[in-house]
Amino acid sequence: MKGPILVVLAAGMGSRYGGLKQMDKIGKNGEVLLDYSVFDAVRSGFEKIVFIIRHDIEKDFSEQVLARMGSKVKCELAFQDADSLIPPDIFAAAQKAGRTKPWGTAHALLCAADNVDAPFTVINADDFYGREAFTVMGKHFYGSDAGTSAIVPYQLEKTLSPQGTVSRGVCEVDKGFLVSVDELTAIEKKDGRIFNTASDGSVRNLSSETPVSMNFWGFSPDILPEFQKYFDDYLKVFAADIEGQIKTECFIPKAVDYFLKQGIIKVKVLPANSDWFGVTYKEDREAAVKKIEKLTADGVYPASLW
Repeated sequence: MKGPILVVLAAGMGSRYGGLKQMDKIGKNGEVLLDYSVFDAVRSGFEKIVFIIRHDIEKDFSEQVLARMGSKVKCELAFQDADSLIPPDIFAAAQKAGRTKPWGTAHALLCAADNVDAPFTVINADDFYGREAFTVMGKHFYGSDAGTSAIVPYQLEKTLSPQGTVSRGVCEVDKGFLVSVDELTAIEKKDGRIFNTASDGSVRNLSSETPVSMNFWGFSPDILPEFQKYFDDYLKVFAADIEGQIKTECFIPKAVDYFLKQGIIKVKVLPANSDWFGVTYKEDREAAVKKIEKLTADGVYPASLW
């Protein structure tokens, strides 16, 4: 069996962050957050890293990220641009309507389909997932149920930002398997209460211990045709109501929820006891730097990763 692949979603625009957070330096030697994910993945048995980026950041990404890893990691690039995999007529109509949004994480994954020929994990570039998460996913892929999809969830309260709202996939779990995942896009904590405010103004209260998806998914490559069908259906809905759908995106958690309801996949929940942190907002960066400094001081990571 080919060793598992790590697919890193690194094409984001960073609208709330105010810049390219996937390339913002966090470590003392210029490491960015995705360096630590790649380091953890490699020592957990992952054999190849696929970075999904945009063509307009290729030069900077290669010089600031790939050059540091050198020959120590097998890396490939895939590209998610605004017109990637989008029928020309739909793309032209979207541009005319003023669409500036990317097409979402499910679209990003499809942009890397040609690079994926083995079980793979897909993660965000701007999130820190912890060594334990990669360890349990690596063991899953090298185990007898490697063909089963998997997720490493995190406790909701530990994934919030004091700077503002966040998007999280709220998970329902039963007997170690994922039942559903509901993508909520405006979760926040105020006055000791955690809640999501929907676009229609309705409010949903959430428990601090609610398991949520942080986009740490494990899949077999045979799921990719299902993602393609799902994205094709999304584009049909988009094309039928461009003005109403102009700001929508096609998310991996929403696709997984659909696959679960259709009985297309089973998703095993892998407890990892791993801490998450990220840089949703610019103000989150200082806390991330301090956490990396402590992990390095505690010997979890070497002073220089590469």
